Amino acid sequence: QVQLVESGGGLVQAGGSLRLSCVAAGRMFSINAMGWYRQAPGKQRELVATITNGGSTNYADSVKGRVTISRDSTKNTVYLQMNSLKPEDTAVYYCAALRPTGVAYWGQGTQVTVSS
Repeated sequence: QVQLVESGGGLVQAGGSLRLSCVAAGRMFSINAMGWYRQAPGKQRELVATITNGGSTNYADSVKGRVTISRDSTKNTVYLQMNSLKPEDTAVYYCAALRPTGVAYWGQGTQVTVSS
């Protein structure tokens, strides 16, 4: 079992920045990547970014150039640095632990609200 705890969400003005953190605990032996997803009201949950155990990253087109995913393996922590935030980035952001077959575990989510 893996537990994921997100933090760092909040209210920010358009153009501002936030850094989300996700601390992972538990048996990670089958996990090969970590990711961030988001879900806006009335919309489906969507991928924001992923990072593999080897450090390879992948980003949604909507956030490329504005968002950076990183990890500190010594702290079992994954980060999502978000810059130049837009109102359309408003959503609940979820941390995820991934296996090759897909998302294995979800965090509880953290709210990000970007005001115009």
